[in-house]
Amino acid sequence: MDLDANRSLIAAALERIPGGDRAALQTVYRLTSAKLFGVAIRILGERSEAEDVLQEVYVTVWRKAAAFDAARASPMTWLIAIARNRAIDRLRAGRQNRRMEPIDVAHEVADTAPAADSALENAQDHARLHGCLEGLVAHERAALRGAFFDGNTYDELAERMKVPLGTMKSWIRRAMIKLKSCLKQ
Repeated sequence: MDLDANRSLIAAALERIPGGDRAALQTVYRLTSAKLFGVAIRILGERSEAEDVLQEVYVTVWRKAAAFDAARASPMTWLIAIARNRAIDRLRAGRQNRRMEPIDVAHEVADTAPAADSALENAQDHARLHGCLEGLVAHERAALRGAFFDGNTYDELAERMKVPLGTMKSWIRRAMIKLKSCLKQ
């Protein structure tokens, strides 16, 4: 299913939810839960917390679907905002619930910031990686970024870029070889 069709299905389902259409909520869940779970787990870092947030997201969607306005945001943008906000709320609540120790318990607080030379080295590595990525052919760069930075599957990328699956795998493999070679220089 292409991205526009998926977006249209989600938007149409969101429009039916305020009328109590449970099947519409199931459709929204089926099409969005993996992405929203990913958002929650990236923020919270704990699977059980992310699962709880995901449940809260769909309860919120059930109650507030009438507030969705397709003219203002795409359905995924709206849903991701809800997931992100719920995850941040949970993260903040967890911090507040931690027991506070008296100040004299903190004899020595370690400075966890990287040393200046490490920060410079990291910046140089980042610049080198960026330069190597920019040196790739546009379709290889897009495939590589989609697979490793956006978390798309090879199948999704092949469908989006309208190429056979084998071609997509070859593009990514060639891009990885070129990237590795560039980074060794």
